[in-house]
Amino acid sequence: MILINQSILAKTFYCRELNVACFVVLNIFISGMTTIVEVNNLTKKFKDIIAVHDLSFTVNEGDVYGFLGQNGAGKSTTMRMLLTLIKPTSGNISIFNRDLLKSREDILRKTGAIIEKPDLYNYLTAYENVAFLSKLSGRNISKDVALGFLKMVGLAERAHSKVKTFSQGMKQRLGIAVALVHEPSLIILDEPTNGLDPQGIADTRELIKNLSYQHGKTVMVSSHLLSEIELIANRILIIHKGKKIVEGASKDLLDPAKSVVEINTTNNVLATKILTASEWRNHIKTSVPGKIMLQLDKSLIPVLINHLVQNNVGILSVEPRHSLEDYFLSLTNSETHVESAAI
Repeated sequence: MILINQSILAKTFYCRELNVACFVVLNIFISGMTTIVEVNNLTKKFKDIIAVHDLSFTVNEGDVYGFLGQNGAGKSTTMRMLLTLIKPTSGNISIFNRDLLKSREDILRKTGAIIEKPDLYNYLTAYENVAFLSKLSGRNISKDVALGFLKMVGLAERAHSKVKTFSQGMKQRLGIAVALVHEPSLIILDEPTNGLDPQGIADTRELIKNLSYQHGKTVMVSSHLLSEIELIANRILIIHKGKKIVEGASKDLLDPAKSVVEINTTNNVLATKILTASEWRNHIKTSVPGKIMLQLDKSLIPVLINHLVQNNVGILSVEPRHSLEDYFLSLTNSETHVESAAI
């Protein structure tokens, strides 16, 4: 694990005192207006292996930016380059409108990150971890400010409990609190829900959303858990084998007009004949034993059901299948790489 504020910079930084009560939700109004991260033609080679290939993307102010790909797709390598932990083979990275290589220290002062799992002091309490690790970042925060960070991540009631008694999800939230002690504007989280139980995943999900919507942070989060990215991200980048597949707003990538609906009836053979002989034939995606797949807007599902019922076909189940997972698999099963979606 790497906490950006304690491990990346050798020198100490001065950051202004955090006033926990003064966070405002300005990002709701300015989100998308200012580019925070701009990556152009980024490539990283490890001998004969190209881990990241000609990757370009932008992260805007106030975004919860989902960085999505299978294990080994190049997500962690990209994030390590954003944090100057490894050098790119070629390409350019600009953060806060400044070149990363030329303004490394100034940029990292405004950046908080966790790579892999939090590496905390298990024999110390949550409060002692925040206080001690904040000093490693060059800050000497007050007790009230330290407790404010713990409250932000939902650990105020366990502030004086030893970390060794914490669940993995609680440790993950504490790690995020430590990464926030220097009040970064940009937060980079690499697979923050790895190894968590369902409750831990839900807690981390809500924390990430709150960091953006309530505290005005820009959050870039990588994951291979498609359902989680679908729930939290307003913009998404999908990469596969180091290459960008698509980038765009979640609402555009998950257009309900592209929904795939799976239908199972009492007589699928008859249902297929009825649909093929009607205006629904253009919507049929595939028909296999046990189910019928159609692509259509979700608003048309009641009309479709009514049509089948009027033709004496009983409906056993109707399930909209369009999700980020369906979209992701449809892209990564193809070798075609597409341009960024219009936003």
